[in-house]
Amino acid sequence: MVHFLHPLLWPRVLVLPDAQEDARGRGVVQEEASPYSLVNICLDILIANLEQWCSKRPDGTLCLPEHWRFPHEIADQFLERMAWQGKLTDRTASIFQGKRTNLKRIRIQRSRLSTAAFTKAFCHHKLLEVDATSVDSELPAADIVHALQSSAWIQNNLQCLLLDSTSVPQNSRLLALGRFTGIRTLNVANVSFWNEDLASVSQLPHLESLDISNTLVTNISALLACKDRLRSLTMHYLKCLTMANRQILAVFRQLKHLLHLDISDHRQLRSDLACLLLQQEDILPSLVSLDISGGIDITDEAVESFLQQRPEIRFVGLLSTDAGYSDFFVAKQGLKVAGGANMSQISEALSQYRNRPCFVKEALYRLFTETLSLSAILPAILKLVAIGMRNHPHDLPVQFTASACVLNLTRQGLARGMPIRLLSEVTCLLFRAMKNFPYYQQLQKNCLLSLTSSRILMDVPFDRLDAAKLVMRWLCRRENPKMQTMAVSITSFIALKLSPEETEQLQEELIMTVKELVTIVRQKTAENLDDVTFLFTLKALWNLTDECPSACKYFIENEGLTVIIQVLETFSVSVIQSRVLGLLNNIAEVRELSPKLVTEDLLRHLISLLRSTNIEVSYFAAGVIAHLTCDKQHWLSRGLQRSDLLQNLRVTIENWPSSRCKMSALVTYRSFKAFSPLLGNFSQPEVQLWALWAVHHVCSKNPSKYCQLLVEEGGLQLVCDIQERGQANAQVRQMAASILEDFRMYFTSYQRPPTAPVPFLTQGPLKGAAA
Repeated sequence: MVHFLHPLLWPRVLVLPDAQEDARGRGVVQEEASPYSLVNICLDILIANLEQWCSKRPDGTLCLPEHWRFPHEIADQFLERMAWQGKLTDRTASIFQGKRTNLKRIRIQRSRLSTAAFTKAFCHHKLLEVDATSVDSELPAADIVHALQSSAWIQNNLQCLLLDSTSVPQNSRLLALGRFTGIRTLNVANVSFWNEDLASVSQLPHLESLDISNTLVTNISALLACKDRLRSLTMHYLKCLTMANRQILAVFRQLKHLLHLDISDHRQLRSDLACLLLQQEDILPSLVSLDISGGIDITDEAVESFLQQRPEIRFVGLLSTDAGYSDFFVAKQGLKVAGGANMSQISEALSQYRNRPCFVKEALYRLFTETLSLSAILPAILKLVAIGMRNHPHDLPVQFTASACVLNLTRQGLARGMPIRLLSEVTCLLFRAMKNFPYYQQLQKNCLLSLTSSRILMDVPFDRLDAAKLVMRWLCRRENPKMQTMAVSITSFIALKLSPEETEQLQEELIMTVKELVTIVRQKTAENLDDVTFLFTLKALWNLTDECPSACKYFIENEGLTVIIQVLETFSVSVIQSRVLGLLNNIAEVRELSPKLVTEDLLRHLISLLRSTNIEVSYFAAGVIAHLTCDKQHWLSRGLQRSDLLQNLRVTIENWPSSRCKMSALVTYRSFKAFSPLLGNFSQPEVQLWALWAVHHVCSKNPSKYCQLLVEEGGLQLVCDIQERGQANAQVRQMAASILEDFRMYFTSYQRPPTAPVPFLTQGPLKGAAA
């Protein structure tokens, strides 16, 4: 007679051939790089918009439309994705009430539900599997069992029940699991499960797989009642066991059909049961999987001898033991080892023990030492680290060690070879670790170091607004200079990716951060120290103030202008000058603040920098002058000075190279909104000339982006107005004509049907709202 284990046990018993293991890394890359299935995309959209699609019951819970029907495959997947995304609550679980969904397998791992919500949502379905691993303590195992027993159909037909909790609760109620006569797979790890419960479930007629790890069982003799049925027995960390080892072995000796045995332990308990088991010859003849991780006095010789007597064994767990280091474990074909001797064993350990924090921590520590000088890209390993972090979010040793492993696996360009989706998951987990352990400095440092990767900051999707809040608060704590440098660096990158609307939402953080950044600039300037922190701080101020009037306002209020003038007087390095001028451009664009910049000291520096031989410095200085001189109201008593500035601006631009020239740093803009007043200012052609030169420059570097912006924001119409207007300055009209001609193809492709004909174009543009 052939016996089959439940599919949920296959990963622990069946072993992939070597060829498949070699392909595991490639498989992770392919999986993470592939688009989500259409079903998952649709379900994710539905989950994100549940409030929109659902009606509300009188108690506030959600209800799917009456005419909707889900087949069980889709319904099962729908529920699982809700749980995975943390969206399964009492309010949302109610959509599974009634007959609109047809559930067969419910997986609600780590969800937070009340007993009443669980009962109403799930217990009327014809369930075959229930996975309630690590659900919140509001839904104790005893309540789950009691709720499921309310259905006679479930009592007779439920095949798999996983109640693995995160810790043994104080509740001492017996579980009365003996009513589930159809059960084949039962997991009660970390649950209040007593000898009486074991005696009851051992009578179940179809029980094949049992996990009683870390329960209150003191005697396993009751297992003899199912010795002819039991195929898998897991009794990890069975710390309450009072039987002598010889008595335990006597029970094992009668389990002749057992395929998988797990007697792994916490090493601190110093159990020698595994050592004694390895010395037995007439025991467990059918075994294919043995886990003795954490056992003491385990040697390579003893394990080799045991395995040679049982050639069918395909898996052995040896983590936290002294075994697994001989060549035997490498040479034996088809054998998987979860241990710490090499990367293959560590990978297997992370895969096998993902729900056991004691072993996850140990495997991660081994991984950390193995990857200290890593040069290979290992996405499959990073995926396992992410699983460990996700499964144990509140375990400090796991999170700390995992953060160090992430750093090793992604540093020095390794992140560039990792799939974007995997990096996105890991980045979110790093931020969650920082939130959960805000005062553990070394963990914070590991996370910040990983996040300084430009690949992660620029290319990887994650909640940058939430991340900005977290990093900005860290920046202002002043606990560690090196960590502050990292926080400043991350802030400067994240600010680039935030929309102006998002930046405006950071009011509290923005006030503190701008003040702290100005303080750093002041201190570095006083010390005449243009180190990396100083440069990142200037960059952060530049990026934070971009199209963010409130950040510009906070900068002025914190005496930032005085500090910036000190910077210009202290440093003559072009990269510093460019960043200072970029910041001043942002302030000059704010109409209410630009008069603050019209001071003798600053104007003197602007004229000097305008004449710089460095095109980038001269360009940014010209931009500040263009914005400041655009409004005559700022110059009511300085008319002559303004005329001199405009003349210097015109002469400087005429002496610049072609607007297609290269600059040492890439000039970028979020939008052209600040250019509209300049382009429409026909009374000051010098201002128009700078704006058109700037537009032509960025369009020549990234035409697909900036030509589209110009069309959508109405800037193209302004350029056309300049070219058409006969009274406009000839030089200005020529620059406008160059833009229209050079980028005609791009403008045509981005235009909507015209409202009026426009020269140089086959179709006329429509003014659009700012993107």
